[in-house]
Amino acid sequence: MKNVIATILAFLLCVPLVTSCDDFLTREPLSNFSNEDLGVDETDIDERSYSAGEIESLLGGAYNDFKSEYFQLDYYLIGDAQSDNAHAGADNPAMFEMEEWRVSATNEVVERDWGYLYGMISKTNTVIEHIDKVSGLTDNQRDRILGEASFIRAWAYFDVARLWENIPIITRDVSGIHAGNIEEVYEVMYPSPSTPEEAYELILSDLETALPRVSSTAPDKGYATTGAVQGLTARVHAELGNWSEVVTAAGQVMNGNYSLLPDYDALWDGSAENSNEAIFEVNYYGSDTGGNWGVFMFQGTDWKKFNTPTWDLVQAFEVEGDDIRLNSSVRFRDVSGLWTDRHWDVSNYPFVNKYRNTTGSQNFILMRLADIMLLKAEAYARMDQVGPAMDLVNEVRARVDLPQVSASGSEEALDLVLHERRLELAFEGHRYFDLKRSGRALEIMSNLRGADGSLLDYDVAEFKLVWPIPQTELDRNPQLEQNVGF
Repeated sequence: MKNVIATILAFLLCVPLVTSCDDFLTREPLSNFSNEDLGVDETDIDERSYSAGEIESLLGGAYNDFKSEYFQLDYYLIGDAQSDNAHAGADNPAMFEMEEWRVSATNEVVERDWGYLYGMISKTNTVIEHIDKVSGLTDNQRDRILGEASFIRAWAYFDVARLWENIPIITRDVSGIHAGNIEEVYEVMYPSPSTPEEAYELILSDLETALPRVSSTAPDKGYATTGAVQGLTARVHAELGNWSEVVTAAGQVMNGNYSLLPDYDALWDGSAENSNEAIFEVNYYGSDTGGNWGVFMFQGTDWKKFNTPTWDLVQAFEVEGDDIRLNSSVRFRDVSGLWTDRHWDVSNYPFVNKYRNTTGSQNFILMRLADIMLLKAEAYARMDQVGPAMDLVNEVRARVDLPQVSASGSEEALDLVLHERRLELAFEGHRYFDLKRSGRALEIMSNLRGADGSLLDYDVAEFKLVWPIPQTELDRNPQLEQNVGF
């Protein structure tokens, strides 16, 4: 019984729930719990109140979750190693399962990412629910905090919805537990799954809340701004196939204070952090103050690294003659005698090169203008507006000295847009979702070949376009149902 309560309290303290709790399946009748069992005094938990400083700290904690293992490693494995851009690399069986489309409900990445994302949601739920009752804030401060928390919650729920689809929606903060409210608390914490439509309704509602409240500028690109809200709105509408809304939201971003950097490599070499191209960028300041250890997951020869570029992607760059983006994205090194690899000759072995600063201070760009421009181009192509689509594609290509392209129809235009997104945004966590959104994931991943021409042994199936609900969550919440096929 004590283990059950410890798990509940851990959730309230915003600790990601990633440990098993089989006790819930055989728990005592909830009415049997006393306040003594719960370790609380009913006089001090009826309604939790927060000071201005505490609310700001909670918001800061939610921002800090953009530096979690999910955003430093898994975000890129999901977006690229589950696609034709990268192999998992390294020697982690859970990540081999991701690459090969063999993910199970007990996969450690599946379990931990659920915890990381719902941890973000938990913090923002507390802020959103209590912000109106916090004293010591001006109206502008209150609006800003609500807007930023709503943006972060929308981002987290968007990733949860894309990965798992049928998800529990939790929007309330549980302020305190006592014998009189534990039945209610349990239902709030462990609800039935929502439909995808309900999830996206909440996401778009949060973005609508955020848009008029966040600032148009910030001290750096690590804070929610008008452009970041509009950019995320464009991504959400693209996922839903609302192409006219994508054009509108992406156009609002493009009308803001953003521009493509003249030098593509400056996005990655540290010379232009928080640039005019960046819309949302996680800032790091070195190993002593929250450094970016994620770079070490992709760079170095001390051990075999993650997200090994595929032969297919390297060929795509080379066939295009895209030397600038190839050299910025992929670095080849001789690792003879250090490890073996079934995909590459170890004397000329590729590494992700976009994340290359091993001092712990390289920022990670989670949203930038080129992505939003090409989303708008995709929307135009799907709306049979070929000319505007190609104009945007060619604007992106011009930066890296590639010739203009043209399309004779919308299907060819869409092919060119998705190809451009692949080369422009390689290893930034987009490719898998691009393939899934366009309905091309099954065909491309079923026919992916290695350098020797042989088909890669991937267990591709339509039901695997979403992840299984973690087994720990099914054990914890009997109202959840496993996604079909798992």
